[in-house]
Amino acid sequence: MLLRDKVIIVTGATSGIGEATALEAARQGAKVVLAGRREEKGEALAERIRGEGGKALFVRTDVSVPADIEALVARTLQAFERLDGAFNNAGIPGPLGSLADLPLDEYRKLMTVNLDSVLLCMQHQIRAMRKSGGGAIVNCASILGMVGAQTFGAYSTAKHALVGLTKAAALDYAAEGIRVNAVLPGPVETEIWSHVNQGDAVFAAFTSGVPMNRYARPEEIGRPVVFLLSDWSSYVTGTSLAIDGGYMIR
Repeated sequence: MLLRDKVIIVTGATSGIGEATALEAARQGAKVVLAGRREEKGEALAERIRGEGGKALFVRTDVSVPADIEALVARTLQAFERLDGAFNNAGIPGPLGSLADLPLDEYRKLMTVNLDSVLLCMQHQIRAMRKSGGGAIVNCASILGMVGAQTFGAYSTAKHALVGLTKAAALDYAAEGIRVNAVLPGPVETEIWSHVNQGDAVFAAFTSGVPMNRYARPEEIGRPVVFLLSDWSSYVTGTSLAIDGGYMIR
């Protein structure tokens, strides 16, 4: 088991990539702390993990609220007395459209959730990991953190910044045994992409750039995340792993 007895936080855990990662982490032996806004879904997922013989705790968390982030890490330490890893996955698709018409309040909301919250999560996680003797953090960026796309200006801005934040944190804490990496998913069959995929034409536009000619399944993102959280990636830090069906090699 790659994560035997490790304590792992997963934000945005109630659906999609977060849910798939939490399930795989638990199956690999982790004690998983599930963070999300939807209490019913979170408790159901925790119960499912426990039903499979794993250990899980749900903590209702809105990552746009700093006090919730602080409470999440505190609750983790209270329950399990340590923190070994975290997958900062919570995010929103945000407004789509021309930058010239982008409402500033919607832009700021997206940046709060997709970027600022990750900084706050890492601050509390790193403090806890220092006490645990090290750890691993994985941030969920996107292929749009490396390339641009029309109408995705706000989202792409946040994800580009998140890649930079990941590299900076990796440099700051490598000597303390804390690794920080990012994953760059391409199109994935998740709730976020269902907001984007407004018809066959949109689907075709995205998949036409993917050599594998399909969206990823959430578990195809979750498994590489588990690898980056595990000791099997003990010499990997500051990297951004594209999981995109070949999108960025063209």
